[in-house]
Amino acid sequence: MAAHVPLEAPLLIRHRRTAVAAVLSAVAVLALSACESGTGADASEGPSATGPGVVVPGKPGEPARRMSPEEAARLLPDERPNGADFRYVQMMTEHHRQALTMTDLAPERAASKQVRKVAERIAAAQRPEIAAMEGWLKSHGGPRRQSGHDHHTMPGMATEAQLAELRKAKGAAFDELFLKLMVTHHEGGVTMAAEVLSEGNNVLVEEMANDVIAQQTAEINRMRSM
Repeated sequence: MAAHVPLEAPLLIRHRRTAVAAVLSAVAVLALSACESGTGADASEGPSATGPGVVVPGKPGEPARRMSPEEAARLLPDERPNGADFRYVQMMTEHHRQALTMTDLAPERAASKQVRKVAERIAAAQRPEIAAMEGWLKSHGGPRRQSGHDHHTMPGMATEAQLAELRKAKGAAFDELFLKLMVTHHEGGVTMAAEVLSEGNNVLVEEMANDVIAQQTAEINRMRSM
């Protein structure tokens, strides 16, 4: 199912970011070395007459090359958010809010202490995530109108009829329905996070999606074992 397929995606993304960061760190160190040795013969050679050159390692089998700090800065990836980033943040905010609607019922209606603890953990994780996503939207100009996506098309969302049934349930019946709905809800969240990892462009959204996959996969496994 969808919840199992994406688990490798965040690891691949992390590896890509780590590789880029390692190269850029090496560039920064070499730039500093060039600054400190600016009186030497090598420092006078380079593309810029106004500042030290930066030595950038070449590909396997290719020599290193020198470029200006400005040129080296352009090696940084373009991480401006795209439509997929905005769509994910806006939809995941609503997705999380429905999870809180369900967890808020657990203290009074759940029979199992384990179910109440799971609900507490989910709420404790998702409330600050909602705040983080709202903050991200605010800092990037606010919500964007989305076409073709709404509350009903998000994967894993419980229907109004299912929520009404959950509100009426109590004791063991509540526990069983809560776990069923929340596993499905989390699987949908993992699917959404995997999609933005492959389609989005913003590093902060990527980090939030990786956190969703890690946390919700762990919760899925926990709830399935109950």
